[in-house]
Amino acid sequence: MKRVLNYQRVRLIQIYGKAAFASALLLGGLTFLKLAPMTKAGLPEVMAGGELKKLQATATARVAQRQEQLRQVRPEHYDLGRFPITNKNEKHWRNILWTTAVVEPQQPFVAEALDQILSMMTASGLSDSQMRTVDTAAKVGTQLYLKYPDLYTSVRDRFLQAVDQSRDPEWVALALSGLEKSGMPLDQMQVLAERVKARFPNWSNNVYLYTTIRDVADAIAPSPTPPLEDLLNWKIAPRQLHLYALCQPDRDVLCQTVLKDRDGEFVRRQDGQLWSMPLLLRTIHHGLGWNFVRGQTPQGVYRVEGIEPQPDDEYFRAYGQFSLVKLFVPFESGAKQFLPGKPGSFVGNLTAYQNLLPPSWRNYWPIQESYWAGKVGRSEFRIHGTGESPDFFSSKSKEPEAYNWNPTIGCLSALELYNEKGQLLQADMPKLLKALRIIGGSNFTGYLIVVDLPGKPGQSIALNQIDTAIGNSKSKSLDRAKSLKQSTPKSQHANKKKSGNVALASNSLTISPDPNAKFSPISAASSPNLSGIVDFTPPGTEQPKEIKPQTPPHPIPLSY
Repeated sequence: MKRVLNYQRVRLIQIYGKAAFASALLLGGLTFLKLAPMTKAGLPEVMAGGELKKLQATATARVAQRQEQLRQVRPEHYDLGRFPITNKNEKHWRNILWTTAVVEPQQPFVAEALDQILSMMTASGLSDSQMRTVDTAAKVGTQLYLKYPDLYTSVRDRFLQAVDQSRDPEWVALALSGLEKSGMPLDQMQVLAERVKARFPNWSNNVYLYTTIRDVADAIAPSPTPPLEDLLNWKIAPRQLHLYALCQPDRDVLCQTVLKDRDGEFVRRQDGQLWSMPLLLRTIHHGLGWNFVRGQTPQGVYRVEGIEPQPDDEYFRAYGQFSLVKLFVPFESGAKQFLPGKPGSFVGNLTAYQNLLPPSWRNYWPIQESYWAGKVGRSEFRIHGTGESPDFFSSKSKEPEAYNWNPTIGCLSALELYNEKGQLLQADMPKLLKALRIIGGSNFTGYLIVVDLPGKPGQSIALNQIDTAIGNSKSKSLDRAKSLKQSTPKSQHANKKKSGNVALASNSLTISPDPNAKFSPISAASSPNLSGIVDFTPPGTEQPKEIKPQTPPHPIPLSY
C-alpha cells in the first residue's frame, strides 16, 4: 500500500497563510486567548534581544487564526453527501481532519462523519487518495476516542471491525493499538492479539503488526525498567555529547533534559545543580502509537547532527524563530555518521542498534522504539520551539505545568512564548543551542536518548533522582574556563567573561539573535516476560522483506 506521508507543507500554507491576517483585521481587538505571564507592574516583560515583532504572534492574529479553525467545524463541511471520500475531495478532508485534530470538536455530526470514513477501513479497491484520507481519519479518530470515549464510541466499534475484517496490516495494527490505549481489559487485548496473529500468519514479518503486538504483550506483562545509572553512565561513542530526555510514560508531563559533554561528564550550572531544561514529547494525536506516522515520540537512540536553520516567517507558527536541532533515527537518510566509525546512515541490524546501549538495556523492548520507528519510515524528528499560541491546540496537556508547551506530530517541543504585541517573552531553544555549541562546537554531533521512567504521577523526573543515578561520575560546569578549552573551538573563547564564567551559568538566559540562522524479529528467549502471554517465536528461516524509510520531497524539516 502506498502512503504519501507528508502533506505538511501544503497544510501549513493553507492554515497559516494570508487568510488569518485578513480575518485579524476584521476581528480587531478580541483577546479571549490567555496572555503571557505578567510582571509585578502588570505588563508583559519582553526579553532582551527579542524585539523583533512577529505579526503572526500578536493577540489579534492569534485570535483570528483560532476563529478560522472554529468556523470550519460546521455540519456542511463534514457532510459526506457533499464531500464524498474521492480523489477530488482529498484536499477538503485533509484540511477538515487537521482542523478536527486542532479543535477536538464534540459535535455528533463530527462523530458521524468519522464513523462513515472509518467504515472504509474494511473496503477493498481504494485509491491511494482515499487511503490517505482514511489513514488520517483513523489517527484523528484515535485522538478523539481516547479523549471523549462516550461521544466517539463508534470509533471503537470501527476499530474492532478493522481487527476482524481489514486486509491492511497497518490499519489492523493501528486499530489494535488504539484499543489497547483506550484501557480495554488486558484479557480482551490478548484475545484480539491472538485473533490478529491467526488472520496474518506472517505477522512477525510485518513491522506494524510485530511492533503493535509486542506493545500489547508488554502492556500485559511489563518489562522491568533496567537501572537508570547504567544508561546515564554509558558512552555510545567516545568524544560525543549525549543528550538525555527523561520522561514519564504519561507524555502530558514535561520531560527532564540533561546533557553530558564529550568527556563523559554531566554538565552543571554554576551552583552545582545539573544543567537541565524541560521538553514536551507529546503528539497532537494523543494516544497514537510511536510506530505510526504522526504518533508519539519514540523512545530510544537518535543521532544528533547540528542544526536546521528556521526557514522563514512562513513556517514561524510551526517552529518559532530559532534554529532546530536535527535528529536522525536508524535507516533515515542524511546522517553523516550514525554508527560510531561507520560513515553514513544506519544500515545495520537490531544487534548493531542494541550495541549502542549498555548490556542491561539491550533487550528492554521500549528502548528499541526508535529502531523500529525508522523501519516504518518515520523521519525528520527535530527539537524546536513554536510560534503557536498556547491556546491554539485544544488537545493541551492536562498537567498545568506543561500548558505553555505545544504538542507536535513527533518532534520534541521547547518553550517559546510571545506577548499580545508579538514580542518574545521566553524561549528555551537559545539555551539549548548555546549549551550544545559550547560542549560540541558549532557543528556539534552526538546522541539523544529518550526514555520513559517510572515516577510520581503528574511530576517530571526529579533532578535529584537523576543525580543519584549518576552516582560518583564526574560532572562538568559550563561556567568553567576549563570546559570551554576542552569543548569549544578557539573562536568561541572570546565570548568568555573575564571571571571565567560564561552565559550559561544559570538556567535563565537572555536571548540574542540565533548565530546560525533486514527486519530482525526478537526471539522469545530475549523476552522471558512474554512467555505464555503472546507467542513471539517467528519462523526461524523466514526472511522478511526490507522496509525502507520514505524520503520526504520537501526541503524543510517536518517531523513524523
